[in-house]
Amino acid sequence: MSRILVVEDNRDLAFGLRNNLEIEGYDVQVESDGRRGLTQARDTKPDLIILDLMLPGLDGFRFLRELRGGGSDIPILILTARGEESDKVRALKLGADDYVTKPFGVLELLARVEAVLRRGERDGQLQHLANIEQIGDVVVDRAARTVTRHGKPVALTPKEFDLLVALLRRRGAVASRIDLMQEVWGYSSAVVSRTVDTHIAELRRKLEDEPSAPKHILTVRKLGYRLDNRNGSGG
Repeated sequence: MSRILVVEDNRDLAFGLRNNLEIEGYDVQVESDGRRGLTQARDTKPDLIILDLMLPGLDGFRFLRELRGGGSDIPILILTARGEESDKVRALKLGADDYVTKPFGVLELLARVEAVLRRGERDGQLQHLANIEQIGDVVVDRAARTVTRHGKPVALTPKEFDLLVALLRRRGAVASRIDLMQEVWGYSSAVVSRTVDTHIAELRRKLEDEPSAPKHILTVRKLGYRLDNRNGSGG
């Protein structure tokens, strides 16, 4: 069930919105003050905010600026009597996802709500997929910092995970030991160590079918290491 926060100071309108949205199966919360609405948005992280522009405590423009300025990407649908193009442009530039002018038709509003929620869900799915990488039977979720192999979790140390991601970022290009030392451990190029080799060996042990004959985490002689998603062989 999608959760919707309505920030609207007109009691009758807020009541009507709540009733119609709840009939459609949404979980609805109402706030009549902009500042309290912003606090609720930050605390409860609803799936959608329906926001009036003319509010006590904090107007809709400042609401948008503060919420987006804090990094929130909660979809926001503006519902206001202010129909001037300049207001619409300003709201959209501040991060609103849609803009509906009062008076409005209930069916149109419900369609807009559904469209914004669907768009937000699709964007969230795309963002999630962008964080997923696959190496053979190994799946890496960079955002969640998890790794599975054959569908089962693989326990990597933080540095092993960072090393794997550093190789993934290169999309098959070679990473030298010095580059990996600097990126993962923050060491200067003057430091020479077997740290990278040791961690590569552990990654192979945990992620390769045959660690002594790896198919994916490959050594490039005299240069460093690279990842290969194909089923070829390497040393």
